[in-house]
Amino acid sequence: MLLNGFFQLFYENMMESSWLELVAVVFGILSVWFARQANLLVYPTGIVSTVIYVYICYTIQLYADMGINIFYTSMSIYGWYMWTRRDDQQRVRPIRWNTKRQQALGIAMIPLLYVIIFLLIYLFKRDDSQYMQSYIPYVDSFTTSIFLIGMWYMARKKIENWIYWIIGNIISIPLYFIKGLVFTSFQFSVFLVLAIMGLIQWIRMYEEGRAREQKFIKDIV
Repeated sequence: MLLNGFFQLFYENMMESSWLELVAVVFGILSVWFARQANLLVYPTGIVSTVIYVYICYTIQLYADMGINIFYTSMSIYGWYMWTRRDDQQRVRPIRWNTKRQQALGIAMIPLLYVIIFLLIYLFKRDDSQYMQSYIPYVDSFTTSIFLIGMWYMARKKIENWIYWIIGNIISIPLYFIKGLVFTSFQFSVFLVLAIMGLIQWIRMYEEGRAREQKFIKDIV
């Protein structure tokens, strides 16, 4: 019975979704797929998705969500720029683990981003007493903070970006299911699977890259 209820709610959400939202979801999933492969297409596809969500949120007057997607779009543009930069030897940015300092900085930025995002939500949602008195704005602010740090680390090709995506996706799946947005909850379930695959693949790509570097150094010596 519970499973039937899930599929019924999922079907109803699908029927209520606009074609534009479906396009945004498809491009969002494509973006994570390309990210898993460390393919530059992660950014143009991601920008298409977030720009569509900016428009959708504007048309239905979800201004706080619109602002959050503007953040995501800006981070995607930054990531696109960082991934196309080359060093003096024309090498693209390699996949790396964070240093302890970089990791500490990311963790320290979460509460700062949390406050900024919560204030943004409050600014546009303060007249909605039912929403502001619930737990949802607090969870939304937290997951968005995590996702922004994940995007920042991805822009710098840090393996830890996937850990932040995994944590954010795990929180978002039940959050959107409780909101009644089963289709979006399903989307985050797909993101979670791809993020786990991405973490595994980036670790393998990192190890392969390090092996090539060591072989190159050994050949020179």
